[in-house]
Amino acid sequence: MRFRHPDGSTVHLAYCTNVHPAETLDGVLAQLREHCEPVRRRVGRDRLGIGLWLAKDAAHALVSDPSALRGLRTELDRRGLEVVTLNGFPYEGFGAEEVKYRVYRPDWADPERLDHTTALARVLAGLLPDDITEGTISTLPLAWRTAYDDTRAAKAQAALRTLGERLDALAELTGRSVRVGLEPEPGCVIETTGDALAPLTVIAHHRIGICVDTCHLATSFEDPHTALDALTTARVPIVKSQLSAALHAQHPRLSEVRAALAAFDEPRFLHQTRTATAAGLRGTDDLGEALEAGALPDAAPWRAHFHVPLHAAPAAPLTSTLPVLKTALTRLVGGPHPLTRHLEVETYTWQALPPDLRPRGRTQLADGIAAELTLARDLLTDLGLKELP
Repeated sequence: MRFRHPDGSTVHLAYCTNVHPAETLDGVLAQLREHCEPVRRRVGRDRLGIGLWLAKDAAHALVSDPSALRGLRTELDRRGLEVVTLNGFPYEGFGAEEVKYRVYRPDWADPERLDHTTALARVLAGLLPDDITEGTISTLPLAWRTAYDDTRAAKAQAALRTLGERLDALAELTGRSVRVGLEPEPGCVIETTGDALAPLTVIAHHRIGICVDTCHLATSFEDPHTALDALTTARVPIVKSQLSAALHAQHPRLSEVRAALAAFDEPRFLHQTRTATAAGLRGTDDLGEALEAGALPDAAPWRAHFHVPLHAAPAAPLTSTLPVLKTALTRLVGGPHPLTRHLEVETYTWQALPPDLRPRGRTQLADGIAAELTLARDLLTDLGLKELP
């Protein structure tokens, strides 16, 4: 979906396909047919943006076979879909029964991460619509915080500098500019937007910036205005933003609140949990750990890294951090010029929701994703952007 900002520029809205994990190119093609096109029809648009997730094997198939890449581009066109952004965070296995810490491997100190991201950039340059010359990719924020020392930090920085050189060469060759954004996430080397400033200053490449995920922003109790002002002051490019909402518990010391939170403690994904105290942020790596007696202070609200549907906050006594998303979005695209032009709804946890909240089948899932996109569209038009055909 495309929108005209009051300054005349085009802002893109997509939804991320990591909610339909597939490891192979055939699986990606099936996604377009079984999920993405039905969502497009539900939102009533002739063209729908998707933030494509390509696992290692699918990306390799596309970058090594020009005819396969042309075939994917043809299939996107045929189904009224377009791609300007990729989710390059998960490498493989995102549909596994247990993902947890695996999603952070390989990290930027491992050569596989550079090779994979380079492949994604080459693929994206070939998938961009004819009238679009800029694409974006989100990637993990260097590494998970453990086992990351000075040696691995140096390797990661060197890899990102090499990536910048390759992106420059790709632009020279194709006329398409691809930028990559590190995506701060709780528990990682870069947990907050503030943590990103020093590494990105060291890397200092105009095609490498930050991806602001509003669930992660909220989970770490960052104030959107403060965070985005700091990025702007430091001239860090906001490559893209993922529109997502975290799980919020206002009174975690109450037994009924803890029981409601426990329903979201599931075995597939990691749900880092945080609370803000006078001494700073306190947290656990997963929601189940937070619910253990005495693990976290419970006098102030808790937030958990669980991407809940934008349009459907959990029932009381829980809620979501949708207000944080709205504040961030106002700052991102509500000013005289957009701070980023690529927005991506990224609720990948539909099938990890408590059983009574999960969609039953593809039809309900498509309905839910369409409802999220409709909410995001309404937020954008309320900010003065005009939806384009």
